[in-house]
Amino acid sequence: MPNRYFKPHESFDLNSHKYDVGVLTGLKDGYEDNLFIKKVLELPEPEYDSYYLYHLDYFLGKEPQGEHQFFSFVWQIVLRRINYLEIKDPFNSSHALDVEILEKLLHFQKYLRSIDQWDTQRTLPEIIADQQETIRKQQEEIAALKDEVKAAKKLETQEFINIADGYLLTFLDICLQIQDDTLLPDGKKELVLSQTQIVWCKIIAKYFREGGNEISLETIRRYFPADRKNPGSKYAKIPPQLKLFQLKPAKKRS
Repeated sequence: MPNRYFKPHESFDLNSHKYDVGVLTGLKDGYEDNLFIKKVLELPEPEYDSYYLYHLDYFLGKEPQGEHQFFSFVWQIVLRRINYLEIKDPFNSSHALDVEILEKLLHFQKYLRSIDQWDTQRTLPEIIADQQETIRKQQEEIAALKDEVKAAKKLETQEFINIADGYLLTFLDICLQIQDDTLLPDGKKELVLSQTQIVWCKIIAKYFREGGNEISLETIRRYFPADRKNPGSKYAKIPPQLKLFQLKPAKKRS
């Protein structure tokens, strides 16, 4: 049967790719399995993937939907050679070489297992064992997530801090002042610092009420621009008549 699966070494091509299968005179029909395996035995393990994909790309160029077919063919020729070596008379003169070849083929078979998408040659107990291990890991992850949710719920509250009706913007002004540059005793400028202004908006909307009523997140966002020096037209300023308090550093006490 003519070779269909592996990119052949062209006859007398002295510049062929190192992964091409064949000899100097080319690839004789019926010998592709032997020469594919011969190349495997010559390669270091880190090159198994490159070697396999090189010939897979060649085959897919002719059979675009043939990935499973290619894998099955390679799996079978490797498995047949392993089975042959395992039942071979251990007292023959080539036993030491047979053991070396068998070890290399088992390593290549291990690589094939690592890319097997179709559970080739796996028994039902093996598949079930893997599924059970996956379920066990997922259960551990679920348990960890439940602990995180439980810890987060401890911080949740149904109670709120109430702002006097009509004084929401006064309170927002105080929050904005807190973020202003102030010279602290240790030389730091900011008393509090957040990466984004939306943090303030979310905290106020979640934990505060104005006159017992919910506070709109979008309403608050209008007063917390990312750049307070150049807020842009879509942001609003606190009206002067609602700026009732002014935060100032306390006088140093002796």
